[in-house]
Amino acid sequence: MLKKYEKVMKSEYDAWYAENGEYRQKVASDERRLAFHLMPKTGWMNDPNGLCQYHGVYHIYYQYTPFEPTGELKLWGHYTTKDFVHYQDDGPVLFPDEEIDAHGVYSGSAFIEEDTMHFFYTGNLKYFDRDDYDYINSGRGSNTISFTSKNGHDFTEKQLLMTTDDYPEDMSNHVRDPKIFKKDDTYYMVLGARDHKSKGMVLLYQSKDLASWTYANRITTEEPFGYMWECPDVFELDGQYILTCCPQGVPKDGIDYENVHQAVSMKLDYDFETNDYQLKDMHLLDRGFDFYAQQTFEDEQGRRILIGWMGIPDADYTNPTVEAGWQHALTIPRELCLENGKLIQKPMEELKQLRQDKSQKAFSKECGAAFDHVVYEAEIDFEYCQNMELSMRKGITLSYQDEILTLDLGAFGAGRTTRSVKVTELEHLQIFADTTSVEIFVNHGEEVFTSRMYQLEGELKLAGSCAGTMTVYTLDSFIIEDKEK
Repeated sequence: MLKKYEKVMKSEYDAWYAENGEYRQKVASDERRLAFHLMPKTGWMNDPNGLCQYHGVYHIYYQYTPFEPTGELKLWGHYTTKDFVHYQDDGPVLFPDEEIDAHGVYSGSAFIEEDTMHFFYTGNLKYFDRDDYDYINSGRGSNTISFTSKNGHDFTEKQLLMTTDDYPEDMSNHVRDPKIFKKDDTYYMVLGARDHKSKGMVLLYQSKDLASWTYANRITTEEPFGYMWECPDVFELDGQYILTCCPQGVPKDGIDYENVHQAVSMKLDYDFETNDYQLKDMHLLDRGFDFYAQQTFEDEQGRRILIGWMGIPDADYTNPTVEAGWQHALTIPRELCLENGKLIQKPMEELKQLRQDKSQKAFSKECGAAFDHVVYEAEIDFEYCQNMELSMRKGITLSYQDEILTLDLGAFGAGRTTRSVKVTELEHLQIFADTTSVEIFVNHGEEVFTSRMYQLEGELKLAGSCAGTMTVYTLDSFIIEDKEK
């Protein structure tokens, strides 16, 4: 029996896979499986890892526990696609099979250069030789590890780059999630970190060869903003550096920061000669219940693409799919851009390939528009909107009143209740409703709500003091070829 905090070899996984055909059939038959989102074939999925495009192929690695749905043993799974509609599922490809990562291959990233894919990740270690470890400032090891590939499938040997002893002395044992970017002739690595005083931050390292790394700086807010900044990412859009990360332990502030952990973006003004910096314009990346561990990459067309985990750690709400042996998914891919100084998220153009039947209705004043769909994309263009209520499923609503837009999952959130955002003027909504998830893009991506929902009875109906046009498309499913079959 495979156990948490023990190595997992590929041969052990292969033996388990051969013996668990009934488990795969049970998961595949669950009516709550998603149509156009990537999911685990069995078990648990969390953070997207190693996102990149290489020779025209998009590679999507992810945290994966195939054996059970609570995420005890962390491997890397692997999907590939050329069009974000047709996928190949390679199953697990990276295993915690060495002393440097024996207790989990944790999150990491990919960096493409000179026809080589360079991968970086955190190898997790947990020690049990004493009973007084707090597992914050003692008792854990976080190794930064690398390997390379020429095709995304075959990997070189793992190379240990840094251990817990190599991080600044005032850091806790929580340093993880390496992400690489390049400025001029220097490579930079950002790592999420927590110091001994439980202040969250990002550590910045630099290198000339992707192998030897030197500490350069720490990036954080003047006043503490959470105790740990996970999954950091630094990238450039239109000449502006952006830092995204996932701060843990930020207190609720009205309708802001209502989730147990957050996903935020900040503009980063950084002087790479002096290491002086300024963080500004902090903004929540998502207003829903299920969005975390986002990662971006630049594709071969120059687009900055974001994919997130449609889940969140430590939440007090649940996913009923655990009963069927699986849990969580990834978000749809989103293109990022800056418009009028705001970071905008837009669904990838490729997703239009999923559109099937189209329906359109105009609505005005107190007259509503109604459709009967379960899996759909809806676009609503408002000529004006004083207030409105949109039923997206029976018992699940999105309402707008007094400049507050509120998602209410009613009795169908499995513990999820309401989330809101202030919107001065509601102009546009684009909604992607899957069997058990919804992603809502507000005012062309200025705000986004991502959430799981558990009502399979369709009802798409809009009413209120508003006027405009609703266009609805039924959506096809992803086509996934299973390499392991």
